Amino acid sequence: MGGESTTRTAPRSGGASMTQAGGKVGQRLSGLAVALGLVLFLGGFAWGAVVYRPYTVPTSSMTPTIDAGDRVLAQRIDGSEVRRGDVVVFHDKTWVTNAAVVKRVVAVGGDTVSCCTNGKLTVNGKQIDEPYLAKGSPAEITKIPTVKVPEGRLFLLGDERQGSLDSSAHLTDAASGTVSRNAVTARVDAVAWPMNGMLKRPTGFETLGSLSQPGPLRLMVGAVIAGAVLVLGGAAYGPIASRAGRRGRARTELAGAR
Repeated sequence: MGGESTTRTAPRSGGASMTQAGGKVGQRLSGLAVALGLVLFLGGFAWGAVVYRPYTVPTSSMTPTIDAGDRVLAQRIDGSEVRRGDVVVFHDKTWVTNAAVVKRVVAVGGDTVSCCTNGKLTVNGKQIDEPYLAKGSPAEITKIPTVKVPEGRLFLLGDERQGSLDSSAHLTDAASGTVSRNAVTARVDAVAWPMNGMLKRPTGFETLGSLSQPGPLRLMVGAVIAGAVLVLGGAAYGPIASRAGRRGRARTELAGAR
């Protein structure tokens, strides 16, 4: 009888000790996971607030890339960082008073731009493929005479060429429709709502020079998602471990009763 009692008691004591030790390690790891998750989650949002600005595009001048009413995320940049093919946000009182304008840069200072040659926009004598235009739409509805873009300025067009009040509509201005680089405040990286994702790279301009690289938006989103997973996983450890512990004790008690 004594020997039988000793045999039953030893496993119970050892199992409880192992469970307790494992519980402490698990609690520490879950706490670290929650802490790290909060850093990633909040840090991702804070990073995004510093680097990006949200804009609502009020018109359809950039369709089909950006529709009227779409919410976009634009990376804060300096005008010197603008490259051909970028969709940028800028302010120019000769175009619109007290409002931001969103257009695509098709030529930069020193470029010569005209339209159309064989139905295509021409920059520095090269015909530009523009896959971001609606299928079957013309590169321009009116003829753009040859324009030499002054240094430090940009020539911009909307992706919806028929209804866009862009550089082609300001050719008679003193600056021949061009806009100062310094007027640019941001470069559109993605359409956030509806969730159309990152803008496609304007590969038609690659023959003229390097293109802009995407901003850190994907890294920010990844940090937020990873943080959320860690927080939820760490917070779920306690209830899961508690339930598992109750089941383990129930099985041990059942085995002891036998």
